[in-house]
Formats: sequence, C-alpha cells, structure tokens
Amino acid sequence: MPNSRRTTLADVAKAAGTTTPTVSKVLSGRSDVSTDTRARVMRIVEELGYRGRSGRDAPSRGGRSPFVDLVLSGVEGTWANRALSGVERAAEGAGVDIVVSVARPPDDAWLTRLLARRLRGAVLALVDTTSDQLATLAAAQVPIVLLDPVTQPPSTVASVGAANWAGGRAAAEHLLSLGHRRLSVLAGRRTHLYSQARVDGFRSAVTQAGLELPDGRVAHTGWQRASAAELATELLRGTPAPTAVFACSDTMALGVYDAAAALGLRIPDDVSVVGFDDLPEAQWVSPALTTVRQPIAEMGEAALRMLLRISAEPPREAPREELATTLVVRGSTAAAETVAP
Repeated sequence: MPNSRRTTLADVAKAAGTTTPTVSKVLSGRSDVSTDTRARVMRIVEELGYRGRSGRDAPSRGGRSPFVDLVLSGVEGTWANRALSGVERAAEGAGVDIVVSVARPPDDAWLTRLLARRLRGAVLALVDTTSDQLATLAAAQVPIVLLDPVTQPPSTVASVGAANWAGGRAAAEHLLSLGHRRLSVLAGRRTHLYSQARVDGFRSAVTQAGLELPDGRVAHTGWQRASAAELATELLRGTPAPTAVFACSDTMALGVYDAAAALGLRIPDDVSVVGFDDLPEAQWVSPALTTVRQPIAEMGEAALRMLLRISAEPPREAPREELATTLVVRGSTAAAETVAP
C-alpha cells in the first residue's frame, strides 16, 4: 500500500541536509540563512510537495498583519501605475492597506521580505514566479493571486488575467476588415503567456480568413520601445513590406511609430498599427493609436478582492478570472490600398 504519511518539516530538513529550525527560518523569511541553503530548502519543499499546516509542525509565524503585499515586476511605465491604482482602490474599499515590493529576478529578496512580514497575502503582478517560489509560499501558508501571469500557473494557484487571445483576434479581424493582407506581428518574449496568447488569437483570425502568417512575419523581442523599434525596422524593410503591424503592447507600438518615422513611412497611409493595453500614451501620439484595451485597473481590483476571499476562506480549487478586452479604434489604422497579398 502507498505511504500516505504527510511530509513534515523534518522530512524537508533531512532531504535538504539541514535542520528543522533552519527550514522554519526559510519559511518565515528570516535573513540569517545562507543563499545556498535557502535555495536548497525551497527546491526540496517543491520536490516533496510540502504544504504548511496548523499545529506544531507548522512554522511559527505569529499573528497575521492587516497588510497585503503588491509585488510588481517593475514600477516604470503606466501599466504598473494602473495596476497599483486598481489594487489600492479595492484595498481601500475593504479597509486594508498595501505594501508595494518590486521583484528583480533572479534575486529572491522580495520573497524573503514577503515571508518575514507575515502578511495577509500577496498579489503578484507580472512576476515570473518559479515553481520553488510558489511551493515556498504555499508551505508558509501565504495566500497569493497572480495578476496577469507570465507563465501558465499551476492549478493550485489563483490568478486574474485578461482575454488576451480574444484581444489578439479582435486586432486581426479589424485589420482584415480594412483589406490588409500583408500582416506582421511584433510580439513579446516567446515564454510569456499573455504574449503568445495574443499572437495565437491574431493568427487564428488570419488563418480563418484563408491567409497565412509566416513565422518570418512574427518578430519576438523584449517589451521596451527601443528594442521594438529595431525589430519593427526589419519588418518594415521586408519584401514585400507589411501594410499593417500588430504590436503586442502599446509601448512596442510606439517603437513601430519610431521605426516608421525613421524610414519615412506615414501612419496610417503607408502602414497601419494596432497596439495592446490602451495606456494613456496611446492617445498622446499622432495619429492616436488603435489598440486593444486591457482593463488593467479593473484586473488589479479583481485580484485584491480574490485575495481577500481566499485568505478568509481557502477554496478547494484555486479560482481563475479573465476580464474582457475591447478594441479601441483610433487614427493609426486605415483601409489598405488594393495590393496583391
């Protein structure tokens, strides 16, 4: 018969080659543990599937703080500002306060600080969490909600995201309705879940229209404006050149604007551009950017409300929520001239 005995802190300590108090220190966010030992304990916690429980086997965490943590991948740009505003609005309505942290991979310092604060829980926004980190948070009994997960989260982790696939498809349908047939996509990193979903949605509409989107017309880069401009320049110099470009973020779409200007191309006369996010910058450029609106602030609100629900009453299954995206048509797209596909 299989051994159904629950994994204990002592089991983790033995497998990690350390002591039970040291494992407890790691799960409590204590700083007096070496980096190597901390990483080894986190790996063993994930491998053994240890989950913290009440009783003497659980790490001592004391009383829970009335605060919740918002962990951001970065604070630059208006995406982070909108996410923060949504989380803060929901927190104020619930009578709780938030602590803001920044995760700078591969450093685990944010995780150690989070564990040490004994918070009510945490919203992790655009944070590329590892399986070891998620297992450590679960073992330490810290409820979390992933806001716009970077990679596919395990079924045990709650998340809030946007309808990225549907948004990408809406962008393609708009460009196809304008008669565009030579299409290109400026995508984010291949490993990023939301970027790939947007590309897949875009491609589905193109395929359904009886057209193809060759891999050579899909360029992957980081999310920065400068790197997007470099790849957009290559796309726009292609033969034949695309008549429309879908950028998987507004910041990347601004890179397309830069590339077009450097090449002497006019938007939308020579090339139409669609972005994704609907950040304020989308209306500051000329012509104003056609984009897919991602309800970032509303996602932040939903994530905080979800966190408070699961921290008050842990569910049997981790909830998932996906908010709708909406195409916002502005001046950066226009009907294509009659050209061969």
